[in-house]
Amino acid sequence: MMRSLFAGVAGLKTHQTRMDVIGNNIANVNTTAYKSQSMVFSDLMYQTTRAASGANATTGVGGVNARQIGLGSKTSSIKTAITSQGAAQSTNDPFDIMINGSSFFIVNNGQENFFTRDGSFYIDGAGNLVMTSTGYNLMGWGVNEETGEIQKGNVQPLKIMTTENMTYDPQVTTDAVIDGIIDRFDTDLDTTEGRIMNLEFFDNQGYKYTAQFSVHDVDGEHGKFYVQLDQIKDADGKSVFSTTDANGVTTFNGVTFGKNITIPSVAADGTATTKTVKNAVILSFVDGKGTFEGVGGDGYTAGANGAIGTVQGTLSKDPISLTFTQPNFLANQDDLPAGKTPGVISIDFSGCLNYNKNGTSTMGALAGDKKGLGAGLKVGEMSGVTVQKDGKIYATYDNGQRKLLGQIAAASFANPSGLAKQGDNLYSSTMNSGEFDGVGIDITADGGYMESGVLEMSNVDLAAEFTEMITTQRGFQANSRIITVSDTLLEELTNLKR
Repeated sequence: MMRSLFAGVAGLKTHQTRMDVIGNNIANVNTTAYKSQSMVFSDLMYQTTRAASGANATTGVGGVNARQIGLGSKTSSIKTAITSQGAAQSTNDPFDIMINGSSFFIVNNGQENFFTRDGSFYIDGAGNLVMTSTGYNLMGWGVNEETGEIQKGNVQPLKIMTTENMTYDPQVTTDAVIDGIIDRFDTDLDTTEGRIMNLEFFDNQGYKYTAQFSVHDVDGEHGKFYVQLDQIKDADGKSVFSTTDANGVTTFNGVTFGKNITIPSVAADGTATTKTVKNAVILSFVDGKGTFEGVGGDGYTAGANGAIGTVQGTLSKDPISLTFTQPNFLANQDDLPAGKTPGVISIDFSGCLNYNKNGTSTMGALAGDKKGLGAGLKVGEMSGVTVQKDGKIYATYDNGQRKLLGQIAAASFANPSGLAKQGDNLYSSTMNSGEFDGVGIDITADGGYMESGVLEMSNVDLAAEFTEMITTQRGFQANSRIITVSDTLLEELTNLKR
């Protein structure tokens, strides 16, 4: 009689524990990345009132099973549905990150690593990426300063908002292209000003300048034109040329383009004469294709300044150099692409053609080579941060560039359900989960990926929890009846003496 009382008490305790688990699941129905738990019962030890006996071959009597009376139930295990993916909740915050797969974020409190599926992070005052709830540092890998690539090793805090990362270094312009059609019937070519082209470029400090070129006819010679550098102005419209003498002759302040070239001309009265064109190159076209002229050939003579770079040859092979000797135009040789010279912008004229365009020329200038390289950059201010699916963090800048800042590392375990819950959405490794090696993995290595701007929701299924609650309630009631009925039987027993 007493055994049933204890069995009932054991049943009440286990069902109460199950209710505790259910209650905790429901309480965390809106907890970020919470993983629901379930409880498994097992029967309690048995009291053997008769042991089992085997068959007797001599007497022919068969064997008898053991006679055992159970003493109730107990909690066998509490399992966590840790590999069950929660639904996605959109937040549009780039530092809210959801893991798809079975991996974990790695966070550190300054002394030890923990693991979490809670991807709600923010930038703290020191520029570190940290958990919103605890302030623990999100761990990952940094960038090799020389190669610009991720340098894997033991995980470290991701300090992404450094002074260096807030801006993108300027780049000096090293290449430019002048191309398009020159139509010899374009009336602008016969004016004093000529057809104007502007080339915007940057010095090594990120300051922008505008070089103004003009295109003119060579009088009396169809298919021959000259391109002259007229002016270079800074961003405020001020000339970088230094002085103009009493005769109106401008001295270029350390800027050279082509030569000072003497070319044929026609005076106002129609007589043939010559004129000197400062800092210019001659373009000569035959059947629409062009060559450079002006180094003592074809009747043209070099002026006093001499030439910087080669100015004769086909347009596709020998681009003209715009050369600067001012300090701010001179970039460090180590910062320049291979084969480039500090203070020189190589201008490619190979795309220039002399075709009929109904009296309209389309010739224009653009910084950068034909692949867009060498155009130069202003200083870039950080305008945003993005997290890629592999956990790589990139900064974007208002000069159109982006920079790799680091990569979020992930932790993977042979038995993730063996991790120990530590509260605050944190887990720690145990002997049964497997150890963390201190380095972590690229999340894509095990088929997972990260999604920025969303959070993983709890995987609690309310319908299942309410159903479990009903069966738990009925089980608790039934076990309580065991106690009350057993008490009634005991009461009848005591009443026998009356």
